[in-house]
Amino acid sequence: MERAYEGLKMFDPYEIRKDFPILERKIRGKPLVYLDNAATTQKPRSVINALRNFYERTNANVHRAVHTLSYESSQLYEESHKKVAKFIGAKSWQEIVFTRNATEAINLVAYGWGLHKLKKGDEILITIMEHHSNFVPWQMLRDLKGVNLRVLDIDDNGKLRLDKLPELLSERTKIVGVVHVSNVLGVKNPVNLIVEEARKVGALVLVDASQSVPHMSISVSELGCDFLVASGHKMLGPTGVGFLYGRRKLLEEMEPFNYGGDMIETVTIEKSTWNELPWKFEAGTPNISGGIGLGAAVDYLDGVGLDGIKNYEGLLVDYALEKLKDLSGIELYGQKDGERLGVFTFNLKGIHPHDVAWILDEEGIEVRSGHHCAQPLMRRLRIENAVRASFYLYNTKEEIDKLINALIKVQKLFGN
Repeated sequence: MERAYEGLKMFDPYEIRKDFPILERKIRGKPLVYLDNAATTQKPRSVINALRNFYERTNANVHRAVHTLSYESSQLYEESHKKVAKFIGAKSWQEIVFTRNATEAINLVAYGWGLHKLKKGDEILITIMEHHSNFVPWQMLRDLKGVNLRVLDIDDNGKLRLDKLPELLSERTKIVGVVHVSNVLGVKNPVNLIVEEARKVGALVLVDASQSVPHMSISVSELGCDFLVASGHKMLGPTGVGFLYGRRKLLEEMEPFNYGGDMIETVTIEKSTWNELPWKFEAGTPNISGGIGLGAAVDYLDGVGLDGIKNYEGLLVDYALEKLKDLSGIELYGQKDGERLGVFTFNLKGIHPHDVAWILDEEGIEVRSGHHCAQPLMRRLRIENAVRASFYLYNTKEEIDKLINALIKVQKLFGN
């Protein structure tokens, strides 16, 4: 039964769609139905214009000169840090470090904190549903430092085995890495509870919020985490820019990840000292236009309203669940009800996921097929690949209907 959602009177996905020029495109002569939002989202005109305006009017390096263009670009770039800080409820904009993406942000913590703080016998705890970006850096530390990497499993409904958490945590646990929302299962994990348990043994917590920040209001203060990472391109921003939030005390104690220009305070033949936060971690010429574009994406999301986005997507989730469950010969992974986001991963019996995705593309429907950068989770689900359809604020019920009809067409083509 469809749940009732408040606060949707002002939310009009059909008006929102007008802000995204790519949605006017046709694929193989058919209207584009973009359902690969968990991989990357489309960009509104305001973000595209922010990038163009920077290069047409303000292009200059930041923090390098006193001339007008450098001053203006530095102001815009720093203002974007402030926008992101406010967006996620950070206490200070200096707790926001711009990176290339969430992957680099996690590597920054692994190298800047883990490489210098961890010792043999220490433990890192992650979950089986982590994206490779929150798996591989910790494996690197395991191999370099001789630390132990422990993994929290899921149950058959795709939920974390929180009952196993106390036995996996100990005084040897130094950091817990957990995804806020799974990019495969769409399940939202209880970060507050995990933080609470981690605190009991003195462990830090890093949250991968790549799939949650674009879809719901996030407050790092309320979550209680020590680090939080996200990618700009998954939240309507440009590619090549993301961010790390870190508690100020931790960032001040950490070593730089990259070394070179702009991250220094002084350089002599004998030694160098580091710049203030966040520039200590932003060596060299940064992705200035990307950072400004990320700020424009935050402005757009603030303008639409995260609560409205979350509630509208809730309606899409309910609608899609009912339609998918009625489809015969489908294996849908993860919980079938309860709180989840618009990420649906599935297989059609007897049909390879790549074949499904290829035929859907013939209908103008863009989905993802493969292991979704989550091979440990795939093995836990006893599969190698799957199809994934993921929704965002500009998707509609009509597009879900097109997806269902196209899946039925796929089954007929394969004689199912």
